[in-house]
Amino acid sequence: MKSILKTLFIIGLTLFSLSSFAQNKMKSLDELTNTTDPAWPLVQKWLDSAKNKVQILEVDTALANKALYQSQLSTYTTLAAVIYHTGGIMVDNGWLRILGSGNAKLNRSVPEWNKGKSIQEYGDQPDFYLVADDAIGGFFAINYGAFSSDLKTVYYLAPNSLKWESLGLGYTEFLRFCLNGDLADFYKGLRWSTWDQFIANLDGNKSYSFRPYLWSEKGMDIEKVSRKLVPTEELYQFNLTKQKELNPSGAIEKY
Repeated sequence: MKSILKTLFIIGLTLFSLSSFAQNKMKSLDELTNTTDPAWPLVQKWLDSAKNKVQILEVDTALANKALYQSQLSTYTTLAAVIYHTGGIMVDNGWLRILGSGNAKLNRSVPEWNKGKSIQEYGDQPDFYLVADDAIGGFFAINYGAFSSDLKTVYYLAPNSLKWESLGLGYTEFLRFCLNGDLADFYKGLRWSTWDQFIANLDGNKSYSFRPYLWSEKGMDIEKVSRKLVPTEELYQFNLTKQKELNPSGAIEKY
């Protein structure tokens, strides 16, 4: 009897291992490039007709192939189209940075930026996925279960609250909002009077850190705080650390 149970245990363990391996098996680049119904032609139309100022960063084919493979997303999807066909997208002179496959001006691809944050290895299934950020230390992520039950909804880690706030938009809707939405209203109270003079030549890998912290006092006057450029990576890690201190319950607020 013990021998039978041991055999069944080994078989079960083997099947579990094989199942896990199958789940993490990486698809080839050919499998990911959808030639029948790719999303890019539609995305390109949205970019061409955008109301907000948009700069499409030049794509490097090698980086695009690498990023698409690492992301394991099909070009049938809007996110994969942005990854595969752009080095990134800068909106409002770079105030808002939508990540693509990487460019000298925005040297972060979507999968590389997520590694060590939402995933440990390429091909992992994330519970959230970072896709964009802005010049004042706000970060946008697609929810895959980390924040709430509204899967595939984009959330914003707001610099003046350090809470993940639901935008109520999927990635495609979020992209279209970035291109055509009222960003002045979205960022009301978070843009100082001369912000546009500082943003045009801003490195997409840096963001502004403020003192006093924007979240340290409700209704902080953006005109009365000092600001300093810091690496976006450093600011993200700092914000997460402070977020845990301020919001130990991990409560999610709706935008």
